[in-house]
Formats: sequence, C-alpha cells, structure tokens
Amino acid sequence: MRRGGLARAAGLAGLAVLTCCELAGCDLAPSYRPPHPLLPASYQGSAPFRVAHPLDRLPRGPWWQSFGDPVLDTLEARLELDNPNLLAAYEAYTQSRDLAGEARSGLFPQMNADAGTTDNKQSQHRLFRGSPTGTNEQSSNTIGATVAWDPDLWSRIRNETKLYKEQAQATAADVANARLSLEVQLASDYIALRGLDTQHYVYQQSIALYRKAVGITSMRLAGKIASGLDVARAQNQLAAAEAEDSATLASRATLQHAIAVLTGTNPSSFSIAPVAEAHLTVPVIPAGVPSTLLQRRPDIAAAERDMAAASAAIGVSRAAFYPDVTISLQSGFQDYGWSLASLTNSMWAVGASALLPLFEGGLRKAELQRSWSSYSQTADNYRATVLTAFQQVEDGLSLTGILATELSQQVAAVRSADKAQDMTLALYTGGLDNYLDVTVSQVYALTAQIAAVQVETTRLQAAVNLIGALGGGWSTGELPTPDQTLPFNPLSPARSPGDVHTPG
Repeated sequence: MRRGGLARAAGLAGLAVLTCCELAGCDLAPSYRPPHPLLPASYQGSAPFRVAHPLDRLPRGPWWQSFGDPVLDTLEARLELDNPNLLAAYEAYTQSRDLAGEARSGLFPQMNADAGTTDNKQSQHRLFRGSPTGTNEQSSNTIGATVAWDPDLWSRIRNETKLYKEQAQATAADVANARLSLEVQLASDYIALRGLDTQHYVYQQSIALYRKAVGITSMRLAGKIASGLDVARAQNQLAAAEAEDSATLASRATLQHAIAVLTGTNPSSFSIAPVAEAHLTVPVIPAGVPSTLLQRRPDIAAAERDMAAASAAIGVSRAAFYPDVTISLQSGFQDYGWSLASLTNSMWAVGASALLPLFEGGLRKAELQRSWSSYSQTADNYRATVLTAFQQVEDGLSLTGILATELSQQVAAVRSADKAQDMTLALYTGGLDNYLDVTVSQVYALTAQIAAVQVETTRLQAAVNLIGALGGGWSTGELPTPDQTLPFNPLSPARSPGDVHTPG
C-alpha cells in the first residue's frame, strides 16, 4: 500500500511538472523593439533622412592622445585607475550584476538540507499527557531535505531577470558615460591650465616691457623733458599687469587642485610644472561626421536599455494578476532513536500550492499602470537624450569652425597691436609723441595677446567637447551582453561568486 501511494505521488508530481513546463512559455511582457529614430545623414545639411539603429557597444578610446601632449596622456591614465567617482561607478555596475544574479536564482529549484534532534520530558501531572503509563521522556531525531520550485508559469521570474540584466547593461553604459565625462572634464581643465600658463608668459613679457617704460619715463622726467603724469601712467600700467598676472596664477592653482582630485590625488601633494607655451594641437575632426558616430554615445545606450528594462517590468506587473504556483518535495528519516537510515523510518511529502490574489484594493492594477507610465517615461527620456546629443554635436561643430576663424582674426589683431605698440614707444622715446598714446597702444597689445590665448584655449576645449559629444573615439569594443551581465554561473564549478567583470 505504501509503495502504491509513493508511485501515485510521484506520478502526480511528474504530471504537475510537465504541465508547468508546458505553461511556462507564457510571457506576459509586451513585445519590445528598440527605438529607430530618424537621424540625418549629415549635420546641418539637406541630405535625405534614414533609419538609424542605436549602437550601444562602441567603447571610448584614448582620444586625448590626438592632442599630442604626453602630460595629458599621463593624467588621463591616472584618472582611469584612481578617480574615486569612476571606481564607485564600477561598483554600482557590480551591484547591478549581482541583482541580476539574485533574480535569476528564482528560476532554479531551491534545495535545503535539514537535521534536528529534540529531547523533552512531560510533567507527571500534565493534563492530557501523551501516555499515562509510558515514559515521561521522549526524544526525536530527524534528517532530510526539502526542494521547492516555482515553475514561473507567467514568466514573472524570467521577466524580472531580464529586467535586471537590461538594467545592468544600462549601468554599464552609465559607467562608460561617467568615464567619458570625467575624461572630457580633465582634458578641458588641463587645456585651461595650459592656457593660463601661456597668459602668465604673456603677462611676464608685458611686465618686463612696462618696467622698461617706467625707466624711460623716469629718465625723461629727470631730464625735465616729460611730466610726472607720464611716470604715473607707466607705473599704473605696470601695477595693473602685475595684478592681472597674480589673478592668473590664482586661477591656475585652482585648476591644478581640480585636476588633482580628478586623478585621485591629494591636492597638497600634486603639481604640474608650468610651461611658457603649450604644444597642444587641435585634432582633425571631420565636419561631415556621419550620424552613426552619434550612436556611439553611452548615454543613448543607457536610455535605450532603460526602455527595454521598463518593458520587462510590465510583464512582471501583469504576472501578479495570475496564481503564484509552487511545487515542493520533502523527504528524510525520523526516529526516536538514532537508527535513522532505514525504510521504516523514512518520510516524504509532495505537493503543490497556488496563491491567487482576489481583492487587494486595486494594488495590482495601480502597479501595472505605473509600469506602463514608467515605460512611456523612459521612451520620452530616450528621445530627449537623442535630441540633446544632436544639439551638443551641432554646437561643437559650429563652435570649432567659428573659433578657427576667430583665432586667425585675433592673430592678425595681435600683429597690428604689437606693431602699434612698438611705433608709439619709439615715437615717444624720440620726443615725437605723448605717453598717452603709448599707454593706449600697450593696453591694446596686451588685450589682443590675452584674447588670442583665450580663443586658442576655447578652441581646444571646444574640440574636446565635440569629441565627447561624438562618443569619445572610434575604437571597437562592446558593452556586456545580457548573459555577460550575470556575475557567475551557479551550475559551473569553474566560476566563483567573486568572479566578476567590470565594463571595459
């Protein structure tokens, strides 16, 4: 009789498993298709539009090397290794992978082993004592195992796993975007610092010239061929230039501290040697960049992955309306002594349970509506991200082109101002002009030189920002695939829980 009951229970369990496997293909998530926005084939042109497919697997390359500055190369390498914000972003990605692994664990049977022993004594005067004639002391020993499995009939667990995988991909794209933003910030700060170095060099040259002018006016005053007004004007020019130079050095110190923090270094022990003139070169960035380069941006990839995750979340919310089925099996041995491993002391239990929500005050419906709204929100965020990306690229292309023209114009202005400064000083020294004209020409010359340095600095920074807007390089690579987002394989002994992967 016992064997018949065991066979019947096993048959029922097998039938339940087969039925669940047949139903487990029911996926309640909406069919997700990645967005295909219409992107222009060229910027600021009238070329026909085409359908673009978002490419979220193109990595950020060492684009800063195109500026030809070894110090910048070294600083960027230190940022990659030691920037605390970037390292924190890597940890956020690791945690997102672990969430995906936690969600996937629900697809596997949950197996547990249990063992226990008890010993108790009943009171002689206990009401309804178990045995009025037997012993008052009893012991019980148990050993066994339990298995529980959720067949995931409505793909709730699978959609939840998919959701976390796609969120991990979005986090990996966020890491790439954070790295690119930090790289751009470091390059921009370094270029600004080198621009201040050049300004300091210009001020030093002007200060030397102004000191010479103070000496000339003082000699002319001593010779009674000039007034004290000329000396005062020369001294004013000198003091003003020295004050502006001091402000330049203060700004440089602030930038140096910012660069130290970006490279993960204490500002108190960090310094960048000044140079008289930076040798940064503006890399060649094609004005007709095809729109496919825009698809390399990690923020667009993150926005698209967020959409995919929100779509999977709808499936999770839909599954909450259906019964939650669990199949369980318990088996083991139990005895009042220690002779456990015998057929007569064996025990087992097999069954299934289903939990169906009947009334929860609209909770499930509200959750489903929120999931749909979240999906619409991610779609809007994706569109906004694409539009912002185009705006940044268009701004960069316009700015780099205009600044190149402005720089050539400013260089011409410097030549004219320097020539006028030399001529007026020579005329004044020869007694053919007053010092007011010298003062005006000196102001024009210094202003033109500083403006030229600032335009060149802005032009270099615009090139950096344009490269960042285009995704930060053209080297190949991939963000993690959905399976690569999982931290380890629980069925493979070759992988351990500590075997994690950070996005490259």
